[in-house]
Amino acid sequence: MAAAQADRDELMEELEGAIGVDDNWLDWLDPNEATGTGATAAAQQLAAANDSALQGDAQPTEVNGFPGYEVEIQTNYTVGDSIIPGTEAQEATAQATAVIEPRCDFDVPDDPLDLVQLDCGGQIIEIDPEDFVLGDLPDASVLFSVYLVE
Repeated sequence: MAAAQADRDELMEELEGAIGVDDNWLDWLDPNEATGTGATAAAQQLAAANDSALQGDAQPTEVNGFPGYEVEIQTNYTVGDSIIPGTEAQEATAQATAVIEPRCDFDVPDDPLDLVQLDCGGQIIEIDPEDFVLGDLPDASVLFSVYLVE
């Protein structure tokens, strides 16, 4: 999850900096625009917070047309006492895949400085690039959903 959340954060930062400045600012609402720069580091941090270690890098993937990451982790501790003989000294491993999905529909205006209405699951957000204030943007979770798929 952390790797995909890092992409969502990157998209929000780029969107905030592009509105009213870059004619293609709406591109940042497409999760495929994220570079994945912080994905592995974010996955490592989350694994460490759970006394585990990321095995390799966060691997870019796509599920049902949505970009995401697959990771594998291994615990830093053993299974311990178990009813299954011979497993006491084994460490647990797990794989997970998370994706980032846009939540908003919108019509692309002819003029990139025109007002844009985002329909984010019934919540209407208006962005006026000519009079943009950072507070006009909602939380990233309104614009993008990040969830586990495997």
